[in-house]
Amino acid sequence: MAFPYDFGFVPSTRGGDGDPLDVLVLMDEAAFPGCKLTCRVVGLIEGEQGEKKNAERNDRLVAVETGNHSYSHVKRLDDLGKRFEGDIEEFFVNYHRLSAGQYRIIALKGPGAARRCIKRAQRAARRR
Repeated sequence: MAFPYDFGFVPSTRGGDGDPLDVLVLMDEAAFPGCKLTCRVVGLIEGEQGEKKNAERNDRLVAVETGNHSYSHVKRLDDLGKRFEGDIEEFFVNYHRLSAGQYRIIALKGPGAARRCIKRAQRAARRR
């Protein structure tokens, strides 16, 4: 199963799962592993993975690469429409199911919540 968008992480952060924050990057052309992108954060997918009793947070940021054209109008997740939300939820649920895992989207939030999530994850990485 291939990711529908470029997928990476935000350096110097630590999310609820102990890993750097994941980020889906919307852009005109695919990037390559190891490259550094400049992006504008447009939203946050709050999610949990694992069984309900032992679920851990695994939030994902959604960002737009600043030099692209196809997504230049996107300022917040709502700009992508309900179909995007449904497709992304279906992808993550099925992606985790392939490895006998579970994933549940708690909420989709805007850029303000995404920036607050990044700040928390930066503080968590410094305390490490």
